[in-house]
Amino acid sequence: MRSFTSASCTIRVRVPPPEPSTLVPEDIPLCIVFEDDALLVVDKPAGLVVHPAAGNATGTLVHALLFHRPGLAAGGSAGRPGIVHRLDKDTTGLLVVAKTELAHARLSEALRARQVRRSYAALVWGAVREQEGSVEAAIGRHPGDRKRMAVLERGGKPARTRFEVRERFAFATLLDVSLGTGRTHQIRVHLTHIGHPVFGDPVYGGRNSRLTQLAAGLRVWAREALDRMPRQALHATRLSFQHPVTGLEMRFESELPDDFADTLALLRRPVPGVQA
Repeated sequence: MRSFTSASCTIRVRVPPPEPSTLVPEDIPLCIVFEDDALLVVDKPAGLVVHPAAGNATGTLVHALLFHRPGLAAGGSAGRPGIVHRLDKDTTGLLVVAKTELAHARLSEALRARQVRRSYAALVWGAVREQEGSVEAAIGRHPGDRKRMAVLERGGKPARTRFEVRERFAFATLLDVSLGTGRTHQIRVHLTHIGHPVFGDPVYGGRNSRLTQLAAGLRVWAREALDRMPRQALHATRLSFQHPVTGLEMRFESELPDDFADTLALLRRPVPGVQA
């Protein structure tokens, strides 16, 4: 019970204790690239959902974190202890997790203030003509499919994605992408919006539907590349932020996972009759 007294009245407020978590820790392997008393940085593999949600009640990163670090901060909404930001299930790479309530509050505020910098490697379909550019378009729920997001002319939340070309291939382009905002599926939706869906993305038109647009020789090559990349070719390569306790600048980099690297190796290989 807490009391607040003014010159004219006294107000008493009963604050219930936090409800105990119902999440059961699970022994799921984690790649922890950095850890101290306040936070840890994880390199997430493909196929791992970040937190429990509809259809994914178990087997998430949160369950793994609770097993490896039982004292994880409860900050964030229910079912998301320690989670500051997220990656899609089949997007790989770096994310920061708070271990204390103070770290969670400060990192969350830094994220809202766009002081947590995140960069991604994205392999996309087609030839991106500009060497660099940006996409500014509001994102919201797809009007015909609530499981997908879409660029909306009305409504939605403002979103900005920046990109720079790193390497060009016969039918694809490797981009370095950074976020000006952090909307759900933002990179995937924005790149699809400009006609360059992420390679391998089954949700936003990045898989077999693109094959019919290629010449026969390229089509065989692209199909082999898709076999090597069974998910969207999107990897969180760099993460930087100010440490929520020490104030030091923290910077991390992650190498491309094997499926992504193998796909690029194939695309770099000369193909008879197609590439000199």
